[in-house]
Amino acid sequence: MKIYTRNGDDGTTGLYFGGRVAKSSDPIEVNGAVDEAQAALGLARALCERDGRIDTLLISVERDLWVLMAEVATLPENRHKLSAGKSLVTSAMIDRLEVEIDELSREIAMPSEFVVPGENQLSAALDLARTIVRRAERIAVGYPLDGSLVIGYLNRLSDLVWTMARWAEGPEHRTARIH
Repeated sequence: MKIYTRNGDDGTTGLYFGGRVAKSSDPIEVNGAVDEAQAALGLARALCERDGRIDTLLISVERDLWVLMAEVATLPENRHKLSAGKSLVTSAMIDRLEVEIDELSREIAMPSEFVVPGENQLSAALDLARTIVRRAERIAVGYPLDGSLVIGYLNRLSDLVWTMARWAEGPEHRTARIH
């Protein structure tokens, strides 16, 4: 299989379950931002300990984003073809993010002021990824899908990535912050 098809040379792209839309259309703008967020999360993953807590968590989130992008890339008339957890974001996916946020939050001291990113490479990469997730969320708000949990998932994901960044700042930051 070749990497190029030439089908998009006319400025359109194919959707999940068929159909074509302009590459500048709302669902493609959402997925473009989510794709950037996923790449930024991958950069953070490249900086963390292999098979460690953050690595494992980031892999699961990156896989969730495939599900989210499939949902966004489906025409409204094809939404009935989506499969929960495989091509449709579910409340269980959001609940899992909340559990992870709560677990990590128990191990860190909440900052008493705005965080200055850059404590270390991993936390800085996670902070960058969080801002990209937030941008994806802002774009998704402009393309609401009836009955979709995409916006809620992205909102919770940005909270999780922020929490992971604070956790990644290191053990000395997990018990107390001095300001």
